[in-house]
Amino acid sequence: MSDEDLRELENVACPGPGACGGQYTANTMATVMEFIGLAPINSASVPAVDQRKDEVALRCGELILDVLKRDLKPRDIATREAFENALVSVATTGGSTNAVLHLMAMAREAGVPFTLDDINAISARTPLYVDLMPGGRYTAVEIDRAGGIGVIAQRMIESGHAKGNTLTVTGITLAEAASVAVETPGQDVIRPLGKPIKPFGGLMIMYGNLAPEGSVIKVASNDVPVHRGPARVFNSEEEAMAAVTGGQIKPGDVVVIRYEGPRGGPGMREMLGVTAAIVGEGLGQSVALITDGRFSGATRGMMVGHVAPEAARGGPLAVLEDGDEISIDLEQRRIDTTVPAEVMQQRLAAWQPPAPRYTTGVFARYAALVSSASEGAVLRTPPFE
Repeated sequence: MSDEDLRELENVACPGPGACGGQYTANTMATVMEFIGLAPINSASVPAVDQRKDEVALRCGELILDVLKRDLKPRDIATREAFENALVSVATTGGSTNAVLHLMAMAREAGVPFTLDDINAISARTPLYVDLMPGGRYTAVEIDRAGGIGVIAQRMIESGHAKGNTLTVTGITLAEAASVAVETPGQDVIRPLGKPIKPFGGLMIMYGNLAPEGSVIKVASNDVPVHRGPARVFNSEEEAMAAVTGGQIKPGDVVVIRYEGPRGGPGMREMLGVTAAIVGEGLGQSVALITDGRFSGATRGMMVGHVAPEAARGGPLAVLEDGDEISIDLEQRRIDTTVPAEVMQQRLAAWQPPAPRYTTGVFARYAALVSSASEGAVLRTPPFE
């Protein structure tokens, strides 16, 4: 492909203002905000240049004044059932793995218990009904044309997967707010009840001897139930990227990127470049990736992130070696190495953490205070847990 061909493709692929058309992190969290009740139904799905954006902005300004008069607080809205509704929206739309971090962090601030096991259970019982990129065929614009996020809420409430009695910022319940949404006849973005794309949701939490505290994978578009292969271990995103683009990764490999977690990064960078490069090299169906970092919402395939405890905390990823066999089993929801436990223990006993990337300043303080991804990667406050 020439530079001119690429430029022509870019101009067609991005025809106007706005970005992230699929159910990536931004659109996932916009959907979450409506389901949890903190944003009005159908306020987020209006496309960037649609004239209705002016009306949405006006309504939001009026709503701010109304909320102040009513003395409504976010904690009045963000209840346990509201968080469950939020996760239902992620599961049924095949949303971003980043929602796991965001919802756990939000729940902690709201004083609502919400764990990885809760997320796993909700996603497992919530069918995938919405056919959105990156795993599906449609973009967020098509959600708006289909009737908006309110139609998705109607489906989930009618099927019993979401609670309709939760309060929203407008002062009415989620069911009442969603009832005004009008589904476009013949739309194919949101499947009819009883005809889901998959019988389970788009997120899966996995445990195992490589992730004792858990890890997360997006399964909305993944049809490969098991991957076994040798580890190819890298201590940074840059090292892994160089290996992938340099043709050093072969079919069957498991790319391991460590020291990119909340503390090790510090900051838990997303591995979008590496995951995209793997797909670009034609290895999307034959190579797996595991990391204590996180992913972009655009990531698809056998990509396991948020592995906890992270390598910088002495998690098992810290002592993996090139060639160690790794098994990723979606049916059993496990991520393991076949290296004997006693060998892993011997390696951990001899392991020394790498020198921190920052020794002063904000990043050093962040690395010292941040919790595990299994807790939402939130900053701890004294007294430390």
